[in-house]
Amino acid sequence: MYTFKVEQAIQAAAVLHQNHMRKGLVPIPYVTHLFAVMMILRDYTHNEDTLVAALLHDTLEDTDYTAAEMVDDFGESVTTLVETLTEPEYDGQTKLAWLDSKKRYAAQVKKGSADAAMIAAADKAHNFRSVVEEYHDDHNRFLQDFGKNLSDRLEGYQAISNAINSKLKDGIVHEFNHTFEAYKQFIFDVQASQHPS
Repeated sequence: MYTFKVEQAIQAAAVLHQNHMRKGLVPIPYVTHLFAVMMILRDYTHNEDTLVAALLHDTLEDTDYTAAEMVDDFGESVTTLVETLTEPEYDGQTKLAWLDSKKRYAAQVKKGSADAAMIAAADKAHNFRSVVEEYHDDHNRFLQDFGKNLSDRLEGYQAISNAINSKLKDGIVHEFNHTFEAYKQFIFDVQASQHPS
């Protein structure tokens, strides 16, 4: 599914995230995550706007790109998907705690479309897989990079999992659930390494 609109989204994502890096020992450009999310989704949908939104799903959250600009460049459908997948940072003037932000994101996914839930599933599946691969034998570095409140981390991602599973019954949801189980086991292993019996 390679179209002019997809190419435009690839270029926009590369420019908007050009100085962003993934967490980890090797400074991997953040845009690789966006490409990976789109590639995962290609196994489950050929909807052009869904694939474009996958490439752009973090732009409103992490860059100066605005929803109005996105509507002009990519249309209302893509923008609605990306807005659904944008984690809220503030409640009025108050910065939300990590867990509260994740719970609000989960509520947005639950209210949003199945296409938005598919992108969320691919996004989180790639993140879970990346974290387990990067930190499987270095729990202390994981805690340094992501914080020590593991119970909040499990609760927040469980809320997102519940939202995704409420919207999707087949297809990508199985891949998501598999990677989430691996991630949960990793968190349990980290917890055990911090409190050896």
